Amino acid sequence: MITHPDKVMFPADGITKGQLAAYYEAIAPVMLPHLRGRPLTMERYPAGIGAKGFWQKDVSRGFPSWLQRVEVPKKDGVVHHPIVTDLRSLLWVANQNTITHHVWTSRAADLNHPDVCVFDLDPSDDNVADVRAAAIGMRDLLAELGVPSWVKTTGSKGFHIVVPLDGKTTMGAAARFAGAVGSFFISLAPDRLTDEFSKIDRHGRIYVDTGRNGYHSTFAAAYTVRARPGAPVSAPCTWEEIESGAVGPRSFTLLNMAERIATTGDLWSDMARRGRGLTKATTKLQTLRETRSPKPRPG
Repeated sequence: MITHPDKVMFPADGITKGQLAAYYEAIAPVMLPHLRGRPLTMERYPAGIGAKGFWQKDVSRGFPSWLQRVEVPKKDGVVHHPIVTDLRSLLWVANQNTITHHVWTSRAADLNHPDVCVFDLDPSDDNVADVRAAAIGMRDLLAELGVPSWVKTTGSKGFHIVVPLDGKTTMGAAARFAGAVGSFFISLAPDRLTDEFSKIDRHGRIYVDTGRNGYHSTFAAAYTVRARPGAPVSAPCTWEEIESGAVGPRSFTLLNMAERIATTGDLWSDMARRGRGLTKATTKLQTLRETRSPKPRPG
């Protein structure tokens, strides 16, 4: 049961809570495999995106006993993250006015061994051509390291490049690999890429964010709606669509995803079966760093 289904969640578009829940119900067959077992942080908007929302990790009190959760240690205590396992729990989360699902790179069965490694490209402006080129460049670098990658829109300004892992790499090793790849990638084009977190220090460059791979870190789940006008969706796409310019960061929305899925299905359906370790890729990266002279960063 969805309470207050007529509540307007996206004022500029007139999209209601009932429509949001209906989207998640319709998308569940392709979304659940990417959510299942991952500790979840809910981005909630009780009054819609026209008012301030909040992020919620812990569901230790006042939540239904049937909702699965995972106890995650933190400094001075623990956090009980909810876990979406089925349609019932997905709709329960939607009924909490959750628009965006932020998930871990690992799953509850083994929190210390992620099954994906994520690179988040976040441009300083809306120049889609530049962030497309950066995504293709990251793909090509990963391919040179012998690592296949998948891509999805963020539903914001950029793209997520995702590497499936075989579950044997530790969280720390995956984070170090991502950081090293990101640093090397930036060194190849420091006038266009940066690792500066603060927007004021980016000077128009694309932020190569590798911080999604640490313990307690999250990224926007595949097929989740973003809390922005137009109800954009963070949706898997193909590299061919990126190369041709057919897809941009906000191409997919709550309103057009049903048609998209009917045409393409889940483009990430076989990604989990392609996971691999990072040992060989790490060695290849070290060789590249030793043989290629990176361009100096601007002072």
